[in-house]
Amino acid sequence: MKKHNSSSRRLFLQQIGATSLVAASSPLSSLAARANAEERILHYEKPVSSNDTIRLGVIGYGVQGHFDLSTALKVPGVELAGICDLYTGRLENAREQFGNELYTTRNYKELLDRKDIDAVIIATTDVWHSRITLDALAKGKHVYCEKPMVYKISEGYPVMAAAKKAGKVLQVGSQRVSSIGYAKAKELLAAGEIGKLNMVNAVYDRQSSIGAWEYTIPKDANAMTTDWERFIAVTAKMPFDAKKFFWWRAFKEVGTGVAGDLFIHLLSGTHFITNSKGPKNIYSTGQLSYWKDGRNLPDVMSGVLQYPDTKDHAAFLLTLQVNFISGTGGQEVIRLVGSEGVIDVIGNDIIVKHSILPEAPGFGGYDSLFTFSKSMRDEMQQEYDAKWTPEQRKKTVKEDIVFKAPTGYSDHLDHFTNFFDSVRTGKPVVEDAEFGFRAAAPALSCNASYFSKKIIKWDPINMKLV
Repeated sequence: MKKHNSSSRRLFLQQIGATSLVAASSPLSSLAARANAEERILHYEKPVSSNDTIRLGVIGYGVQGHFDLSTALKVPGVELAGICDLYTGRLENAREQFGNELYTTRNYKELLDRKDIDAVIIATTDVWHSRITLDALAKGKHVYCEKPMVYKISEGYPVMAAAKKAGKVLQVGSQRVSSIGYAKAKELLAAGEIGKLNMVNAVYDRQSSIGAWEYTIPKDANAMTTDWERFIAVTAKMPFDAKKFFWWRAFKEVGTGVAGDLFIHLLSGTHFITNSKGPKNIYSTGQLSYWKDGRNLPDVMSGVLQYPDTKDHAAFLLTLQVNFISGTGGQEVIRLVGSEGVIDVIGNDIIVKHSILPEAPGFGGYDSLFTFSKSMRDEMQQEYDAKWTPEQRKKTVKEDIVFKAPTGYSDHLDHFTNFFDSVRTGKPVVEDAEFGFRAAAPALSCNASYFSKKIIKWDPINMKLV
């Protein structure tokens, strides 16, 4: 069959240690009013080897499956060997894209049986992730599994064990952990740029029907064209429902809602930047505000997670937010709040702002001092002036800095490059099964908390519910 790979791609830096920072001639327009603001561009250059051809199979060729495959084929030396999907229209679409000689099937086990496939992308409904991952590892395939790695916490332990036993690469698909922007944020935090971390505010809002998963449903959708009986083979028996098949993220029977789709990006990013193993207390609440289309998972959801003090980071509070009818028009921000400033991670760009307390304590102004007698005020003012110099009373000023990823940069491409590099060399991936589980478990616990209306206790070291 034809070889389906990209002839060239941009050269991406994989190690932040090789990053060079170049000061631009002018600050961002949004910070133009601040004369001390500076913009720095994150540059990267690294040759990508394509010595060993990797033949790839795709299991689940929906929205994310299309995006994943398109990106994977930009990595040199990667070829498409087969596609599996339950909906006949997507298999037809695959042959239209890649030619009638492309191997297609509705049974993923048949794809895994092929000797000419080295690695698979698993981009199916959440409820199928662990089952297919276990089967793929047992067949000796390297696995790129979309997030969340598992649908239930109990599924995480056999997946981690199987990945270790198989000796194959397993990478979870929260691509932002391969971002050069996230690596820079991690570096800045570790260097103490914003002092001691105490809070992280993480938001992933949307405002569109597509963003709320109301995807177009094909006119020929029925139990036969979607292989419905195979689709529900790992769930309770359900009558055919086109929404559950094509809008599956909105239904708890097969998907994990905003927690599994978007909280997990925020959790993965926070864990990567802070080097955290996870929270100890998890609480979440939410509501169905706008997309009342039959879904049984909320379209507005918030979580509050408490992270303990560890050798890697100080104790901090993480707030999570997803709003599917947000008047902001949509936003994705991880804000790291420290004692001396904030780091805003916006996509792959970074904004660093500082606010540093003066050495001297507050005195006067909005204070109880003015409520005292004049003699007491005068006496205390003299004592304060004698103890603290004018310099000690001033706030330390530190310039704000903006770090920007280069135009056209793709963390998704970097994530796949890391995956295929690991397949070729055996080096560790940035998001292995343990990392994936440490992000998935708190996300799934947010759903558990939402339904039970209780705080979920989690042991982040031993990775188990308490």
